[in-house]
Amino acid sequence: MKIYFYTLGCKVNHYETEALKEKLEQSGHTCTKSINDADAAIVNSCTVTGQANLKCRQVLHKLRRQNENCIIVLTGCFPQAFEKEVREFDFCDIICGTSNKMSIPNMLDEYLSDDNMYNGLKRKRIIRIENHSKTDKIENMSITGYENKTRANVKIQDGCDQYCTYCVIPYARGHIRSKSLDEIKKEITDLSKSGHKEVVLVGINLCCYGKDLDGGNSIKLVDAIETACSVDGIERVRLGSIEPEMISDEDIDRISRLSKFCPQFHLSLQSGCDKTLREMNRKYTCFEYERLCKKLRKIFPDCAITTDIMVGFPGESDSDFSESLSFVKKIKFAKAHIFPYSKREGTAAAKRCDHIDNRTKEIRAKAMETVCNESAYEFLKTQVGKIYPVLFEKEKSSDFFEGHTPNFIFVKVPKKNFKTNQNSLRKKILYVKIERVEKNYCIGSFTDDLGQTQ
Repeated sequence: MKIYFYTLGCKVNHYETEALKEKLEQSGHTCTKSINDADAAIVNSCTVTGQANLKCRQVLHKLRRQNENCIIVLTGCFPQAFEKEVREFDFCDIICGTSNKMSIPNMLDEYLSDDNMYNGLKRKRIIRIENHSKTDKIENMSITGYENKTRANVKIQDGCDQYCTYCVIPYARGHIRSKSLDEIKKEITDLSKSGHKEVVLVGINLCCYGKDLDGGNSIKLVDAIETACSVDGIERVRLGSIEPEMISDEDIDRISRLSKFCPQFHLSLQSGCDKTLREMNRKYTCFEYERLCKKLRKIFPDCAITTDIMVGFPGESDSDFSESLSFVKKIKFAKAHIFPYSKREGTAAAKRCDHIDNRTKEIRAKAMETVCNESAYEFLKTQVGKIYPVLFEKEKSSDFFEGHTPNFIFVKVPKKNFKTNQNSLRKKILYVKIERVEKNYCIGSFTDDLGQTQ
């Protein structure tokens, strides 16, 4: 069969799609980038916001219009969190949740079998959404290589037990589950053999890694980081989003000794107002968050601290928002993802009667975005004159080599200034001196680690 994939949402979803692709290819299927050629289309969904659900519906309808004969498979967080709703999707042939994605090849075979017919005329729909309370182990999946990506995401953790009052993800992903250190090392070793030099450790609540392993007493995220750094051929190890209250001084000290660790910390803030944080059921205060940022910047002087910020949480007054905006100005993030609160049925916040109107949320988002864009530009300016090893990627421009520094600055190097017959430096690491800042990236020139121009 020819199979088309469409993935919505986070890095974990994209990882799981790649793992599913590998399994299907190992079963004799092929992947296609054209829905018109596809025998089946697999949509890996997100449900973090109401807009994500709407986008998923639109994608499903579009795929059905473009290829009315292909098998439509819906999987992921949307059906897991809103099973009753998606059971009404009669335009989907197979529906499954977040705990059994790797069973999709078997479901496709079952769907096409002679036993799956109504009177020999119509195939029966397959709906398999497992109850997370029965899932105590992470689903077995791994990747040996990404064909079109330089950095390789590695999912090491799933699930979340935090239950922030606005978030549906614990219902979509279930309780925390972790991949063993041995499995992590094997997978990253395979990725290294495929030519990857950088891996990104990702999870639904990454800092909870290991709490379900070995009695929850001794294994934690820093052990996974050290394991990844120990793999020959891997030169850079990066983290996905992490929760600020779960990083101890001991963890920071151990991480600081790892030369392969990339000093980029995506610390999810959500709000810079203590009142709002309490009502969100976040487990830290603004003071604690700021103290952590200062500590990280002291130990990793050029680190990039990035974040997520929500505006318009129910009950967020003008003064609450002003407090959040002032805090964000003080922290000076290198980059921020700003988004308005989205009502998610089944969560505590959805039941509140003090929701903020959309126009106010839009105004606050723009104000927050302006502040964060300014701090992002200021961060880039502090990098001018510094020298970094840059991992080069597939160029989007014919005029520049493009890549990222360890602290995730996007760098472009003019090809005309580099004497080489190579059209691409993808997966190569070369030293670059940052010379100037453009809107959201830097321009540099090749040099050695001592600053001598090449």
